[in-house]
Amino acid sequence: MFEMKQNRMTDIDQYLKRLYLSNPLREPVIRTAIDTMRLPAGSYGLDAGCGIGLYTLLLAEAAGPAGHIIGLDTTKEFLVKARSLASKSVLEDRISFKEGDASRLPFDENSFDWVCSMDFVGVVRLDPVLLLKELARVVKPGGIVFILIWSSQMLLPGYPMLEAQLNATASGIAPFATGMKPDLHFMRALGWFHRAGLIEPTVRTFVSDIYAPLSSEMRNALIELFQMRWGEAHADVAPEDWAEYQRLCRADSPDFILNVPEYYAFFTYSLFCGNVV
Repeated sequence: MFEMKQNRMTDIDQYLKRLYLSNPLREPVIRTAIDTMRLPAGSYGLDAGCGIGLYTLLLAEAAGPAGHIIGLDTTKEFLVKARSLASKSVLEDRISFKEGDASRLPFDENSFDWVCSMDFVGVVRLDPVLLLKELARVVKPGGIVFILIWSSQMLLPGYPMLEAQLNATASGIAPFATGMKPDLHFMRALGWFHRAGLIEPTVRTFVSDIYAPLSSEMRNALIELFQMRWGEAHADVAPEDWAEYQRLCRADSPDFILNVPEYYAFFTYSLFCGNVV
């Protein structure tokens, strides 16, 4: 039992470290996506699956001084970090956190002006349509449900064949998996909104460009991203492809791709939204 708990804490600590290190990559594009949501000033919102609250802070900023955001997550350790981050922010009074399950929200119907879920709906192994129905249940008529999902990346300039091989692995296509129904892929999310009873669903994709010269912070974020996307791909690629991945993506390699003077990469986030009847 102790060993299982210790392993869980190690996994959580590693995940938290990756969130922090990769945040410089993700925060600018997520901030842009949040800006386009045009959250009503003074609105009351829910961040479902808030993790450690990094983007709950951005939502609170967007909702203005009179707004209030509740961040919800099932993982106690994440919420401890989220409260700690909020306590160090001038936005502390606009945010509160609650432990709870997004598939069975601990809120009454029509509680919020809007709900946002980032890298949660369509990422966790729960029926996305049922999740959207539950999120919509707690939103007032005329309110909006938003979901924001990491949707693509091109990180190995000059090595499209290798990157295609890596992206075709279980690690590379996660959270989708071989054998899953096609309509569970995030590219079918407009259908999720329709089936959940939300109206006028729309989508917009945001691109984040990364290019040399890279700051040490950005280099560390990309190193972590290589690991997050493809670090478990060794079982699904040929040995020569795995060796090539290590040659290009290990910081101690003389051929480390981030040392290419003209390095350029990009990744995308896609924002889906629909109106509550």
